[in-house]
Amino acid sequence: MHKTVSLTFRALRHRNYRLFFAGQFVSLTGTWIQQVALSWLIYSLTKSPLLMGSIMFAGSIPSLLVSPFAGVYIDRVNQYKTLIILQALFMIEAVVVAVLALTGIIQVWHIVVLSVLMGITSAFDMPLRQAFVVQLIDASEDLGNAISLNSSCFNLARLIGPAIAGVIIASVGEGICFLLNAISYIAVIYALLLMKIKAKPIHKKTSVNVIQELKEGFKSAFDSIPIRSIIIFIATTSLIGMSFPVLMPIFAKEILKGDAQTMGFLMSASGVGALWGALYLAGKRSVLGLEKWICFASLLFGTGLVGLAFVDKFWVALALLFVIGFGMVVIIAACNTMIQDLVDDDKRGRIMSLYTMAFMGTAPVGSLCGGAIAEKIGVEHTFLLAGLTMIAAAMIFSTKLKYFRNSQSD
Repeated sequence: MHKTVSLTFRALRHRNYRLFFAGQFVSLTGTWIQQVALSWLIYSLTKSPLLMGSIMFAGSIPSLLVSPFAGVYIDRVNQYKTLIILQALFMIEAVVVAVLALTGIIQVWHIVVLSVLMGITSAFDMPLRQAFVVQLIDASEDLGNAISLNSSCFNLARLIGPAIAGVIIASVGEGICFLLNAISYIAVIYALLLMKIKAKPIHKKTSVNVIQELKEGFKSAFDSIPIRSIIIFIATTSLIGMSFPVLMPIFAKEILKGDAQTMGFLMSASGVGALWGALYLAGKRSVLGLEKWICFASLLFGTGLVGLAFVDKFWVALALLFVIGFGMVVIIAACNTMIQDLVDDDKRGRIMSLYTMAFMGTAPVGSLCGGAIAEKIGVEHTFLLAGLTMIAAAMIFSTKLKYFRNSQSD
């Protein structure tokens, strides 16, 4: 038992990673509190699935447009200092939305503008965090474990944050949720300041312009069949499957006849499943076989979504969201780990920005389409369509498994 625990949490023996993990956990909990509160606030203001999807689209579209250029920038700058600046920007944005909500003057256009600004910041932050993890680990064999623990941290926060948000929204309103998120960024900034980071060579190519470096990143990614397959698959998963949180307020209120607290518990159930999946992957010794888990997890994810189409009982919905959360995080963490294992250091920022573009950049399109489809055919049929598409995507990805075996044997 002790050996299993040591294997699962082995990346925490690195001091810098421990600090990062702790600070990130507090900050991510605040982020999830805000995300649930923002989702509920948007629904309260609009009462429209299409408008909800449109606002989510506005907030996430920067990841699609900005991320590739962000990757070039990340490969050129001091990643440590840049990460601190980005957390400070997130804090300022959270303070603004908190003030607007607490004073009662917040309107839909405020949310759209702030969502776009947060989306631009995230377009830099997400690939930067992914690339920065390498600098926190002294032993390269612990990198996969660190990535899986990052997912467990994210999903532990996903478990706690929505439950807290549901209680706070029901008792004192959304404004306090936004304020708590702003305060939570102090933890991650403090943790970063405590780190001792060795100076890393910055890959500056004064003779090569940004567009040329961008092309190099795309070529490196799409010349590799395994990397290309992962990026296309994660884009499909994000586009089709991961829009389900946008529909949770409607599902909770109209199908389950619940309230904000009901939605909080539903999202927390998904978080429990995701945490379980992340900890399972953290216990794996190597990347071997992860491509098979991507297929299996996609089947679970799709099956869970299909199940939601036929459910109107709260406890059954909780069980299905546990399965969905497990499948979702295994897909994300396994894809991330395999790309990090395959990519060259001097292109890491650019490749991870393409991963972010595929993962986060297609989400707004999925949210927009999911909202529009739900408005036309209902939430239940939208879940059914998404689930069947995920099952089909798993079958298509399984045809690429031989290329992963070849790359691992090289």
